[in-house]
Amino acid sequence: QFRRLLGTTLAAGMAVSSLAASPPSDSPGPVADKPAVNQVTGDEITPAQKEAVVAGLDWLAKQQGAKGDYSPGQSAAGITGLCGLAFMSSGSLPGRGKYGENVRKCVQYVLSSSQDGSGLLSADQTHGPMYGHGFATLFLGEVYGMTHDPTIKDKLEKAVQLIVRTQNRDGGWRYQPVAYDADISVTICQIMALRGANDAGLVIPDQTVNNAIKYVRSCQNNDGGFAYVAHQGGSGFARSGAGLAALFYSGIYEGDEINKGVKYLAKFTPGGKQQMPDAETHYFYGNYYAVQAMFLAGGEYWKAWYPGIRDQLLKRRTGGDHWSGDVNEHYATALALIILQMPNRYLPVFNGKGAEGK
Repeated sequence: QFRRLLGTTLAAGMAVSSLAASPPSDSPGPVADKPAVNQVTGDEITPAQKEAVVAGLDWLAKQQGAKGDYSPGQSAAGITGLCGLAFMSSGSLPGRGKYGENVRKCVQYVLSSSQDGSGLLSADQTHGPMYGHGFATLFLGEVYGMTHDPTIKDKLEKAVQLIVRTQNRDGGWRYQPVAYDADISVTICQIMALRGANDAGLVIPDQTVNNAIKYVRSCQNNDGGFAYVAHQGGSGFARSGAGLAALFYSGIYEGDEINKGVKYLAKFTPGGKQQMPDAETHYFYGNYYAVQAMFLAGGEYWKAWYPGIRDQLLKRRTGGDHWSGDVNEHYATALALIILQMPNRYLPVFNGKGAEGK
């Protein structure tokens, strides 16, 4: 039987935050002041940012396929979900707002991608369908939570159930929808999907959350960064952004692992002197998670991080209206737009409060 997920302030559910180690008494930790985490600083959105977002969203809208899809043959369900989140980050919902029709078509396509009865949201076979499944499930969870459209609920529930039953014994997930091995990159996709679904009112087993937290913690190295798989390898920028975000979305907001993780990631603030070797290889993916982690860390971390990544992205545009890199232009543009629109604070999953904030 499912029960509510995440945080001590939920009406029913496990006290996940009690699992986090308490920060030292002489240091409040970087995220101690939780009420101020999402505080508007007043200088986040600039005229150049506004222009880039409008141009990017218009470009993305024109790229949508006749069926509502993006990037057919390249994890279309997942990338379509990310494009839908980019439109929703501007304030549009299915049938509502400037990009309401685009969001509606994204929803219809993602729903149509679940065809085999397993709950897997995958319109095409890729080497790692669980990436796309996580992104697509997150998208449906955000739409359902904001619209309560009954046509979404059944497939969203099945998508969540697939995530729950494919968690491996260590608590993580990997490329295929089977409970076998795990890595931090696929695991954060599933944790975010579960968090979004929970915020929308679905219920998640306590054991799933407990095991996910254990796995993410097992990937953290002594320097505060995260390895790709548990207890193996060094820390990297992209996977450390993913690991820190995974802890936040699992309901862990303070403790030694958070303090160390935030300080490690802050070394690579965009525009700073130090960059990780993998910062370019997984540029959009890494910054997608890093900006969320720093948004949830809040305070000076967010004030330093967002202007840096904002200004970087404005310089990286292709043709003045979209972005290129990582998987393809649709993927890069969707992630860039989500990053740039974080200050809008429109998507519930990004606000860090979950169901208790409703």
